[in-house]
Amino acid sequence: MKPIIGEIVIAAPIEAVFDFVADERNEPLYNPNMVQVEKLTPGPIGLRTRYAAVMKGRRRTRVTIECTGFSRPRSLKSHSRTAGMDIAGELTFAPQGNQCRLRWVWRLEPHGPLRLLGPLVRAVGNRREQANWLALKKYLELRQPAGKA
Repeated sequence: MKPIIGEIVIAAPIEAVFDFVADERNEPLYNPNMVQVEKLTPGPIGLRTRYAAVMKGRRRTRVTIECTGFSRPRSLKSHSRTAGMDIAGELTFAPQGNQCRLRWVWRLEPHGPLRLLGPLVRAVGNRREQANWLALKKYLELRQPAGKA
């Protein structure tokens, strides 16, 4: 299946965007489909940090998320697993003046019955990713003090 790829420019410093996104517990603040996130590993956020999340839908979907790459403030990699799918993701952060260009690449590997729905799963996933990152942009830009972006 082709990966889901996109990018957005956020009027906030690269470090602020990276740190906010790196902590999965922040995702329910901008992703309306994520109901709950709990950090499972002790210590600071970084390589091998694990989370348990719950997504809403017809049935609540449990997701385990593990940070598989962490290079502050340039890149984050993760592996997410649900009962029906594995997702390998990479986020890259690049400065663009005083702003941050955030790029995402998600590789979806549906299992079982979802394999037959691959193109639909990708289309829905692409639409949701666009909406999530636009919501993140709005959230972070509203939090920036005037003249600090």
